[in-house]
Amino acid sequence: METIIIIVFLAGYLAITLEHNLKIDKLIPALAMMAILWALIALTHMPVFEVNTELKELEPSHLDEMLLHHLGKTAEILVFLLGAMTIVEIIDYFDGFATIKGYIRTKKKSKLLWLFSILAFILSAIIDNLTATIVLVTILQKVIKDREIRLWFAGMIVIAANAGGAWSPIGDVTTTMLWIANKVSAWQLIEHVFIPSVMCMVVPVLFALRYKVFQGELDMDLEEKEIPKSPYGATMLYLGLGSIVFVPFFKTITHLPPYVGMMLSLAIVATFAEIYSNAKFSISTVDFDEEKHDHHSPVHTSLSKIELPSILFFLGILLAVAALESLGMLFEFAESLDQYMPMLGTEAVAGTVSDLVIIILGVGSAIIDNVPLVAASIGMFSVPIDDPVWHFIAYSAGTGGSMLIIGSAAGVVAMGMEKIDFFWYLRKIAWLALVGFLAGAGTFMLIRNLVLNA
Repeated sequence: METIIIIVFLAGYLAITLEHNLKIDKLIPALAMMAILWALIALTHMPVFEVNTELKELEPSHLDEMLLHHLGKTAEILVFLLGAMTIVEIIDYFDGFATIKGYIRTKKKSKLLWLFSILAFILSAIIDNLTATIVLVTILQKVIKDREIRLWFAGMIVIAANAGGAWSPIGDVTTTMLWIANKVSAWQLIEHVFIPSVMCMVVPVLFALRYKVFQGELDMDLEEKEIPKSPYGATMLYLGLGSIVFVPFFKTITHLPPYVGMMLSLAIVATFAEIYSNAKFSISTVDFDEEKHDHHSPVHTSLSKIELPSILFFLGILLAVAALESLGMLFEFAESLDQYMPMLGTEAVAGTVSDLVIIILGVGSAIIDNVPLVAASIGMFSVPIDDPVWHFIAYSAGTGGSMLIIGSAAGVVAMGMEKIDFFWYLRKIAWLALVGFLAGAGTFMLIRNLVLNA
């Protein structure tokens, strides 16, 4: 029966990976795989286990308890993401991101590359790498009219956005998963992954500056100004970004799960949004008719724009991986990896996980989705919170996807917005992403070993 379980999982995983070829949204195989796996476990009465991280062993449990446990952990992530997505949509409702365009004060391509890369790096750490890419590519389309030049900038934005998301607990779905699962703490993650992430962004930019496409000046009018759609755009931008940054502080002070802080932040942002919009109805209004109201509710409109397919995909894939974890398969697989994979001279590293395993995980995230990879690693490795293993996983999974245009959410959305060809990215940008990934990984291992040997 375990063989059948693995076949179902691999078939579902393959369908997710080939969603562009099959032209089927990845949420469909994710949900089907999840339901079938748990149904097989229930119908065949397979024993389920809970991983005891302290004793590093499996403890028998009951099916209903395990399913409820994993549903609760998954719900924490989904509610957190729903809150963050809504805040971002509220900012966009007031056209807050247009404020960022005001920072562009140069025609020089090299300076623009640094500006967009730094903005992507910082923004992705706050509003996640996917949203940061959407915002910056949209601004890019308004600033640079030459599509060929714009493609290069978009590719570099993808690298910088993924690098920025890796060091922040709210910058990428995978780091958020590790944070909520109590594998990393916010401040330790930032402390250990920030410098490697900077290297992952800076090194590709330094190499890219040698290209002719990033030399010279652009033909653009810096005096041209857009009329803001809302007078509260800048206010809502800073309020929204500040409220999201507030979440890690809230968790540190109260020791409550991150989604509680995110809900408080959403409530604050929504309150100001309703005040500024002069809306005459509440968030709970469901029979909204645009023709009957002079004003739209920003909260209601923002909630309607949330990507529910992404939420359902995360639900399916996380519970599918949880099924394998409950059967003890991931735990046993991790032990096999530790036994047969070389340590690359890192015996002094806390824990037993090979650096090579984590680097392979990073490279693998460029080929297949990094969310299930990280979800699997959470169930595989039984090392304590803030062990260097978790920090390295956060870095590798977050930045490795830049090596292929379909390897990250940021890459996929940039591909869609600019119609970037897969093979064009592979020829022009992939090697820059690889160099950045290896530079950051080398920096991480160097700093870690220096700290451990100090």
